[in-house]
Amino acid sequence: MRKYLMALVLGLVSLSASAQFECGKKYANMSLTGLDMSYMKGSEFHFGLAGQGGYFVAQDWMVGGKLGYDYVGGASSHMFDLGANVRYYFEASGIYLDGGLLYQHQNFGAKQNWLSIVPEVGYCFFLNEHVTIEPAIYCNLCLNEFENGSKVGFKIGFGFYF
Repeated sequence: MRKYLMALVLGLVSLSASAQFECGKKYANMSLTGLDMSYMKGSEFHFGLAGQGGYFVAQDWMVGGKLGYDYVGGASSHMFDLGANVRYYFEASGIYLDGGLLYQHQNFGAKQNWLSIVPEVGYCFFLNEHVTIEPAIYCNLCLNEFENGSKVGFKIGFGFYF
């Protein structure tokens, strides 16, 4: 009996969540980032905030933009991010795949500009029909300086679908 009840609950949750990924919907997100394993020299403490917005161009497909700020304590530096991304949602499970390009301006002593490819895998946990908690794992692959600019990390945020 518990198995049938659990299947019914999961079915209802997936039906209500699928309406959020329709063409024409809008998306906004605010995330806490910097919970990562960085390869940057002198990066002892790392804290970041990221904002993201998007628009569903087709069922389950979203295009969007990102804006972020990172503080690296060991190097006492600041990094500003600007990017574009494409995201695909697997409706039945709540998992999404995200990929994009990220332009980073940072000042680790000397000011530098980096370009990165950023693949990401995350999960949408719906609190209600419009709000989600979204944990994700990302990999920031720096094209300019792979050794010092690349990182793998975890972020968590709130998503808003309207």
